[in-house]
Amino acid sequence: MADRPRDPAVSIWVKPPRTRRHGSAPSGLSRERIVRAGVELLDAQGIAAFSMRRLATELDVTPMSLYWYVDAKDDLLELALDDVLGRLDITPLEDHGDWRRQLRTLAQEYRRCFQLHPWAAQLAGQFLPLGPNSLLFSNSATGAIARSGLPPEQYGAALGLIFEYVYGFVLIESQWLVRVRASGLGEDAFYQVLYGVMRQAAPGLADNADLLASQPRSDQAAARDLRFTQGLDLALAGIDARIATAGAH
Repeated sequence: MADRPRDPAVSIWVKPPRTRRHGSAPSGLSRERIVRAGVELLDAQGIAAFSMRRLATELDVTPMSLYWYVDAKDDLLELALDDVLGRLDITPLEDHGDWRRQLRTLAQEYRRCFQLHPWAAQLAGQFLPLGPNSLLFSNSATGAIARSGLPPEQYGAALGLIFEYVYGFVLIESQWLVRVRASGLGEDAFYQVLYGVMRQAAPGLADNADLLASQPRSDQAAARDLRFTQGLDLALAGIDARIATAGAH
């Protein structure tokens, strides 16, 4: 069964309720089981290789059985995205009341989600963030920034500063790791190869890379973690500076 094209502005979360298909629901299946299997398949093979037929094979059912629970592949992808966002480990803001801690935790968990599920980063830019777990995340971030002392008209810009930074960082990070895996080398070894190419072809570029390095070239994973943390620190410091400015007027 071919998936029907749909308006990209349409979301499974706002579509009219599904009309149940005739007959009995396929035995042993549920939407939750299908979504979890979909997440596992996406983790293993990525979006490009993902299809409803492959998913049906993994579940040992017919493709038509899946369409009892979802209307189209895009619906399943939306459900899978919201499922992994629901796995974020976030303490409720009410438990500690520290807006900086909350935003830092949200940013770290957002990155961790995309590290564990690289396909989710691609889908996050494709689908509207309307799932229950996505809304819970957004509400937690909004609740945190509302305690910061910023003027309300700057809440959106502040959250964009943090989470658009995280999203951009993870997109680049995931592309880098794909290249590393394709090389068949470890990350540090692959970097040394690229560094040698840069040094030979463009010494100035290699010198700039040395200036920007936050860690020795022998530990690229640690360097990525440190760059991420430093960038997040700078973003939060910028919000603090704006709060101080707003308080002075």
